[in-house]
Amino acid sequence: MKKYLDFLIKGIYAGILISIGGIAYLAIENKIAGAFIFSFGLLTVCIYSFNLYTGKVGYILVNKPKYIIELLLSLIGNFIGTFAVGTLMRFTRFENYIETSTNIVNVKLNDNLLSIFILSIMCGIIMYIAVNNYKKEKDVIGKYISIFMGVMAFILCGFEHCVANMFYFSIAGVFSLKVLVYLFVMVLGNTVGSVIIAWYNNKYNVERIQ
Repeated sequence: MKKYLDFLIKGIYAGILISIGGIAYLAIENKIAGAFIFSFGLLTVCIYSFNLYTGKVGYILVNKPKYIIELLLSLIGNFIGTFAVGTLMRFTRFENYIETSTNIVNVKLNDNLLSIFILSIMCGIIMYIAVNNYKKEKDVIGKYISIFMGVMAFILCGFEHCVANMFYFSIAGVFSLKVLVYLFVMVLGNTVGSVIIAWYNNKYNVERIQ
């Protein structure tokens, strides 16, 4: 029981850190700088070994079936963490962040589900590569570059990250059946993207070129 609680707690912490990255992104007008600072969230998740769904789901192929429980608890924890931070921010002086996040959310909800699914797949591919390179890379600078480049790539490309979007929906205060459907599609797309690239990596035992 304690093990499952640990999965949930680590998921909550990951959600909190991704939310902090999201706040930094909302605070900076320059998109490139904002994407760079957002990377703080994933970097700290990796350093402290917290449970971020998009960073863990690709490893479902090399784990036992019970790993699914860890993934689900991590995802629930991610939602709790992002929802808590997003909701709390609505009680602060950061009204302009709420407006900005609302604009971001509206763009997503006005998109069609096929587009959301495809953009989520692309994000899943990037997240697996970023996290896996962090795990495999022995050089500290290489580890950091993998994270920063990966996060900046998915943000600047406009790809869909389910956990980051949980935060945006939360701070915007926008929740409905439609939002839940869109989040489900984002989770599914991130999962497919991660598994696709993880399958290739596992099948061909890809190693970094020295």
